[in-house]
Amino acid sequence: MSQDHSQDHSQDAGAALAEGRGRSAGARSSDQAPSLRPSLLDPLFAPARGLPGIGPKMAPMIERLLGTPERPARIIDLLFHLPQGGVARRLMGSISEAPPGEPVTVGVTVTGYRAPQAGPGKRPYRVLVEDPTGDITLVFFGMPAPRVEKMLPLGSHRYVTGRIDLWDGHRQMVHPSRIVDEAGFAALPAVEPVYGATEGLTSRAISKLAHAALDRLPVLPEWQDPAWLRQNGLPAFAEALRAEHKPDGPPPPVATDGTVPATPARRRLAYDELLASQLALALTRARSRRGPGRQNAGDGGLLGRIEAALPFALTGAQTRALGEIRADLGSDRRMLRLLQGDVGSGKTAVALLAMASAVEAGRQAALMAPTEILARQHHDRLTAMAGPLRLRLLTGRDRAAERRATLSDLAEGQVDIVVGTHALFQESVAFRDLGLAVVDEQHRFGVHQRLALGAKGQAVDILVMTATPIPRTLALTFFGDMDVSVLDEKPAGRRPIATRLVSTDRLDEVVAGLGRALQAGEQVYWICPLVAESEYVDLAAAEDRFADLQAEFGAVVGLIHGKMPGPEKDAAMERFAAGDTRILVATTVVEVGVDVAQATIMVIEHAERFGLAQLHQLRGRVGRGAKASTCLLLYRGPLGQVARARLEMMRETEDGFRIAEEDLRLRGEGEVLGTRQSGLAAFRLARLESDGDLLEVARDDARLVVERDPALRSERGRALRVLLYLFERDAAIRLLGAG
Repeated sequence: MSQDHSQDHSQDAGAALAEGRGRSAGARSSDQAPSLRPSLLDPLFAPARGLPGIGPKMAPMIERLLGTPERPARIIDLLFHLPQGGVARRLMGSISEAPPGEPVTVGVTVTGYRAPQAGPGKRPYRVLVEDPTGDITLVFFGMPAPRVEKMLPLGSHRYVTGRIDLWDGHRQMVHPSRIVDEAGFAALPAVEPVYGATEGLTSRAISKLAHAALDRLPVLPEWQDPAWLRQNGLPAFAEALRAEHKPDGPPPPVATDGTVPATPARRRLAYDELLASQLALALTRARSRRGPGRQNAGDGGLLGRIEAALPFALTGAQTRALGEIRADLGSDRRMLRLLQGDVGSGKTAVALLAMASAVEAGRQAALMAPTEILARQHHDRLTAMAGPLRLRLLTGRDRAAERRATLSDLAEGQVDIVVGTHALFQESVAFRDLGLAVVDEQHRFGVHQRLALGAKGQAVDILVMTATPIPRTLALTFFGDMDVSVLDEKPAGRRPIATRLVSTDRLDEVVAGLGRALQAGEQVYWICPLVAESEYVDLAAAEDRFADLQAEFGAVVGLIHGKMPGPEKDAAMERFAAGDTRILVATTVVEVGVDVAQATIMVIEHAERFGLAQLHQLRGRVGRGAKASTCLLLYRGPLGQVARARLEMMRETEDGFRIAEEDLRLRGEGEVLGTRQSGLAAFRLARLESDGDLLEVARDDARLVVERDPALRSERGRALRVLLYLFERDAAIRLLGAG
């Protein structure tokens, strides 16, 4: 069962495009503001339930497959619900020649019935069929016997399509996708597309609805460059949709990893979606930089003194990134830059020196972190390195008097750098002259929060940091409106982390090993995927594991998870940092940024349930001191192919960028960075793991368009406006309207 819900696209995460998209995307109703979408597209955004053949019984199924809680399924959702493959009409020569595991069509004679045997559970109805070379069993669950026997009368000749599998040594086909007689076979299309379906709604029913949706497709202007289309052999938009939903040739084979082949039609549609995304980002980038900037770099004296006082020398990557940031700060254009670096690559030091540059120019700086733990940690680490800079912490839990004093000092210019959580962009927070805003872990904030912080001053430069190494294609997608600086070196002295795979069957050995580590003075993280045991998911629970380990080791075991009140989390973290607790049982709340140099062992329970990027982030919590460190990946077997590949990759390398690329290949862009969980959705038509090369082309094309036609008023510009509406980038259109 596949549910290809059309959701808001995360590709605009680097732009203020989320706002209002749902309102303009849905079908119009009396309580909705009218959309500015051109009437040309109205047929495509009409409710799908208006198509012929969708009655009261089918309508809820269509909504379950293609609708969302915010809006009903629409014609465009059907058209963008592309087939996952196809079945050619041509016959396999015989049953004996039909390859197991692949969709085939065979001509057979019905020879017998086997009614379900009495017993618990659902028992199938079986039909025996044969041809001169052998026999197979057709298996039907939950289908009344009279209906099965009407489709397959005893002694009749039928053509059946489906996948032949081996079960208990016998060939069988479960729920054939089609059963036709001679006349029906002659009338079949050359290729029948296969769609992701939902319970009660068959692939063939979806195909009929998609054909009806194609009849509603209006004539649209061509928004792509005709010469580029010819050069790459790509069809027109409407032709590409028809080729997918009404294929006239045998389908290309699906890749071993299940990837649908990138036909010219799929490439065309993928490029349309990528261009819409990149054009929206380019418009936002142009808008954000339209206003004049201010120079945020002084003579370098203060910056040099702080750098000279650091207890370490900057790496080449840090020096390069700082140079790029300083060049932006010294220009008269507003900076919008992403600083991405692997675990322990030194982003905090670069951020400090960037903020010192703004202070040197007579302005203020702010650093916003996603959690109070990280905000406090940033404040403590920056204070230790900041020299003469005046730092202050501002969070949502400050005492009233303390908060009033901080706000007053900020407004009067008595604070150079303020570090805080989302409390920083509240209306009551005013700066004397904010020049640089640093946002840590951007993907954990909404875009409007970043923009709100940037609006706290005049021509504020923005530096966004992420400790999650991002493949280049995802960097263009999620942060495409930004310039990018990469920290791809680790500071000298960082020791490698020994990573081992251990079955949960050996849990007792692991616990015994922790006892020896505690006697040697080491500290341990133990990560669990759940807070409390669930009756539905049999995974280790943090509270239960805490109780088990506390029973074994006593009061040296601590607990921290996201559901604890803030003060309790801070206290638990402080006890661990001070060494009062030696084993910290935690959920992924410690994933990013938490820094305890004395911790040398990381145990990740049910590691097979985590993504590669998350495993890499968790492992990066150890290996921060002088001692050798170990990461134990506890897994419950047997492992699937993808899970085993993830864990083997963790054992092979600590290169976060290589790990991120592999994560993208294994899981697709919708899972990397936890975007499924954060509400950011994947593309509907494009697949970055196979269409990543098109993303670069789309970015260059979008930037050229905005340079030459920033208001999209040319003939192609007007067609591109249609493209933006088609892929629901309405907010980009509003930017055009706002001048």
